[in-house]
Amino acid sequence: MTYRGALATTLFLSAAWSASTAQSQQDMLDRIVAVVDNDIILDSELNSQVQFLALNNRIDAKTPGLRDQVLQNMINERLIVARAIEDSVTVTDEEVQQQLDQSIQQRIQQVGSEARLEELYGMPLSRIKREYRDEMRKNLLAQRLQQQRFGNASIGRFEVEEFYRTYKDSLPPVPEEIEISRIYIEPRASTEARDLARKRAQALFDSLQGGADFSALAKRHSQDLGSAPQGGDLGLVRRGQFVKEFESAVFALNDGQISSIIETEFGFHIIQLIERRGDAVHARHILIRVQKTAGADSATVTLLDSLRRAALGAQSFADLAKMFSEDKETKLLGGSLGTVELEQVDKAWYPFVAPLKSGEISPPFRVTAPPNYGYQIVQMRKRTPAHTMLPDTDYHKIEALALNYKRSKDYQNWIAELRSKIYWQVKGSTQ
Repeated sequence: MTYRGALATTLFLSAAWSASTAQSQQDMLDRIVAVVDNDIILDSELNSQVQFLALNNRIDAKTPGLRDQVLQNMINERLIVARAIEDSVTVTDEEVQQQLDQSIQQRIQQVGSEARLEELYGMPLSRIKREYRDEMRKNLLAQRLQQQRFGNASIGRFEVEEFYRTYKDSLPPVPEEIEISRIYIEPRASTEARDLARKRAQALFDSLQGGADFSALAKRHSQDLGSAPQGGDLGLVRRGQFVKEFESAVFALNDGQISSIIETEFGFHIIQLIERRGDAVHARHILIRVQKTAGADSATVTLLDSLRRAALGAQSFADLAKMFSEDKETKLLGGSLGTVELEQVDKAWYPFVAPLKSGEISPPFRVTAPPNYGYQIVQMRKRTPAHTMLPDTDYHKIEALALNYKRSKDYQNWIAELRSKIYWQVKGSTQ
């Protein structure tokens, strides 16, 4: 058993898998397979997690020992929850609701729509939230207790050195690493293209004012491919998830009200608020994007070519990145992307980055930054060949491995302590 910083919501995630067989099992008696303190583990819960684990790891659910291993993990999780309750660890209703909403939104994005989620779970969204609220509360209690116990774990240099002496022959090799920086620029749409997009949005807005159906127009005209098939429905989203202009507009609406035309970095939006629930909104929108021309692309490539020549000459790549790059996350860092493993470089980047030697700069190439795209040049600041892990050059990597090992041992010892102090029992055969 390895230490986990946060208890995974496996029951919540595996429910979609088990729901497809719920109808055939609903008339069967669901037996208890284990008791942990004042809680129980049902055979249906165990089956769900076994199937979920097998599906995600592409293994046979009937693999010998898998079912018992999953049950033991579930018992460990319930033991942590029992100790959290005993230690008076608390979470607020707002925290539970927020985490539940986020988990449900993630599931909706994964399956495509609320309707599909309801179909998979075999129940309406309101019932899904009621059914899994208690599981989410338990999950958060366990997370909080583990954070209290292991969150501030540290390790000394002597322990790191001892770990290295003991396990140096089995430590993984360090793969080839690169330090790279970039200058990223997006093509600028022409004034004519922007005006055309706004006119299209205005025509749709006028149709809505004339009584047209919002959902029907969104399905036919919205250029947000993720929400258009659902009539522009964005689901329930908490404050802070939208870009600034969109969020200001949607939170200013009353239920059922339609906004004026709103411009964001994505294009022009028409928003309708379906309902507001405290600090969250359920809205839908129609998006019209501003189309970029080949001329805009060509101008961007030309600009990056000139920056590349300047950087290969006397000017600093970092200074040019600070002045011209449109990557907000790296701009102030001089375009630095830090150190990454070469094999983890994005596939679209790899052909341009992999051949570079230290100090070289790639030619401009196109990259996607959904929902937009742009062009960039990449500087190879340093290449470190693959090598055996050594304390002099890779101390921080060894330190991280040693700390994880220490946490794993501490976690195992803690679970053993919980098993010795909190009542638990397996009921009958788990096979």
